[in-house]
This record gives sequence, structure tokens and C-alpha cells, in this order.
Amino acid sequence: MSTLTDEDRGVLLKLARSVITAEIIKDSSADRPEVISPAMKEKRGCFVTLHKKGILRGCIGTIEPVKSLISGVEDNALNAAFRDPRFPPAKADELTDIDIEISVLTVPRILEWENGEDLKRKLKPGVHGVILSQGWHSSTFLPQVWEQLPDTQLFLEHLCQKGGMKKTCWMDRETVVKVYEAEYFSEETIFQH
Repeated sequence: MSTLTDEDRGVLLKLARSVITAEIIKDSSADRPEVISPAMKEKRGCFVTLHKKGILRGCIGTIEPVKSLISGVEDNALNAAFRDPRFPPAKADELTDIDIEISVLTVPRILEWENGEDLKRKLKPGVHGVILSQGWHSSTFLPQVWEQLPDTQLFLEHLCQKGGMKKTCWMDRETVVKVYEAEYFSEETIFQH
């Protein structure tokens, strides 16, 4: 997988903001780059997260690498702003208060584990994004979530509950555990407003 340059990161963040703005403000248009780097053409999983004054305002993404990074960022920016069921659609007066973060994922891999203690030992807080799946139920936390939930057991319990599973699902041998890593960057870090 190609590494994203700072220029690529800036282009993706500008694209995300411009497609959200164009959806709200009728006379504006999306700022799509004329030249797309090889790294942005690669199929990658990605999430777009919106924070409003430091508080989560929307987060939608695709875990599996099903489309090019550039089209994934565009789709997920719109989904995070207007289709995250936890929040009302973004409005024009919020745009200046919203900071956009993009997470670019590695392909998830299955983590083999013996029991709950073994699983806790194998997870790398702050590094691993985690997916828990049981039948139709599935949920994920990006690696950044460790900042709010640094305790591994609490992290796993919240992740079970997010997916509509029992809070102890992480100890159940029927649960499939996958991990991935993410490169993430935001307007705050790239553009330092």
C-alpha cells in the first residue's frame, strides 16, 4: 500500500469539507482534485469523523477496501454529515465549528485468541482498531477510541454493546475478532487553523 503524502492528506480533507459544504450551500461546488495520486486511487477502507467543538458529530466509514480512497472519503464525508443515524443532518451554521478527521485503514485480519485474558493481552491499545462479530451483529471502534476508553475490558464491553450484543460478548468463543490499524489525520493537524 502506498503511503499518503501531506499533500494527499490535505487534498482528501479539502474534498471532504467541500462535498459537505456543496450539499448544504447551493452555490458552492465540490473541490475535486485534477490530479489524483496513486495512493488515493488504491482501494482502502476509510472513515470520516466529524467533531463539533471537540465532540463527536458524525462518523461513518467502510472497513473493507471496496472502493478507491478518494471516492470512499467523498461518500463517507456525506454519510457522516447527513446520514449518521445518531445525529441530525449537518446545517450551514455548524460548518465553521466542525473539524473533519479521516482514518485510512489497513485490511482487517482475524485475531486468534484462547480466552478473554488472552484477547486482552493480544490487543494493542492505541494501535488496533477492533471489529467484533457474532452472526448478524458487528461493531467496530477505530484506534482513536482507545483515547476515551484506555481500559481494555471497558473498551471491549462498550464495543459489544455498540453492536447490540451482550456486554460480555468479547469473552464468547463464538465472537470473531478482527484487528486493523489506521492512519488518521484531521484539518486541525494538517492545516493548524
